[in-house]
Amino acid sequence: MGVVSLVALSMTLAACSNDSDEGAEGNGNGGDTDDVCNVAPDYPSGPVELIVPWSAGGGTDQVARSLAAELSDDLGVQVNVVNRTGGGGVIGHSAMADAPNDGSSMGLVTAEIGMMHWQGLTDLSAEDLQAVSQVNADQAAVTVAADSEFETIEDLLAYIEENPGELTSSGTAQGGIGHLAMLGMLMGDDIPIDAVTWVPSDGAAPALQELVSGGVDFIVTSSIGEVRTMIDAGEVRTLAIMGEEPDSAYPDVPLLSSTGNDYIGGTWRGIVVPTGTDENIVEELDCYISGIVEGDAFKETMSAAAFSIVYRDTEEFTQFMADYDESMGTVMSEAGLTE
Repeated sequence: MGVVSLVALSMTLAACSNDSDEGAEGNGNGGDTDDVCNVAPDYPSGPVELIVPWSAGGGTDQVARSLAAELSDDLGVQVNVVNRTGGGGVIGHSAMADAPNDGSSMGLVTAEIGMMHWQGLTDLSAEDLQAVSQVNADQAAVTVAADSEFETIEDLLAYIEENPGELTSSGTAQGGIGHLAMLGMLMGDDIPIDAVTWVPSDGAAPALQELVSGGVDFIVTSSIGEVRTMIDAGEVRTLAIMGEEPDSAYPDVPLLSSTGNDYIGGTWRGIVVPTGTDENIVEELDCYISGIVEGDAFKETMSAAAFSIVYRDTEEFTQFMADYDESMGTVMSEAGLTE
């Protein structure tokens, strides 16, 4: 079985000058000829809405509020975060696509945009949105309880292969990022995808509680940051992450690829606008965001949430979403999760 790999999560921080103080003084940046990001001089003409497809207080919401604060300074208008939740992300992502394409609305798209339509939850896909900039990507992590018999990822995978159906795992809902990462890991080792029983959860936090209480044998989360507190407390051990480079905070945690399994999985976030939005507005937003991701305020927010900053410009992010969508279609089809 061919191994499915997501596109590389390389970080390309592009420098782009911006002057937040000057931008904050006017109604938008119109007329500020010194601001090299101001390529849409009449934009914006009023408040801008930033749609978040997940609940207030969650990780995606935290990223959005940090971006909104910085963009408010850069654009010189209020950028308001609006949480549009429900339908496993369908409602919020649909709201992004259906919003006016005059630059008054943008959204923080998440990896689910490349999954929902394959599951038959919606017809919406990345092609229905205009990419602006990617701001984040995290690598999925495989974690066991501190007293687990499995010392390495090789131990775990060998046991699964020799004892199909015996182990249980959790981390997300059925068909969520963690579930797909677990399936991809099994596929990467040519292990049948039904060799582990997936126990759906409402997210990493309840799955982590299940793990430490002995309810499941291991968990797969969308990032190592989601288990950071318990790692630091000595309650759990992460056996591997599914990325191309070690996590800077946990450089001793091996890559799954070190075992010869080259599946790469995880999650990501980025800014999009409705299709048909003026290309100068897209360019202006991307320019400001490329500066924001290099700033201390955004770095502190991402560090506190244990999220990695990964920036891709408009062209790169457009290609990334297309590649991701194709990869998810393959994984979900092989896993029997497509409609």
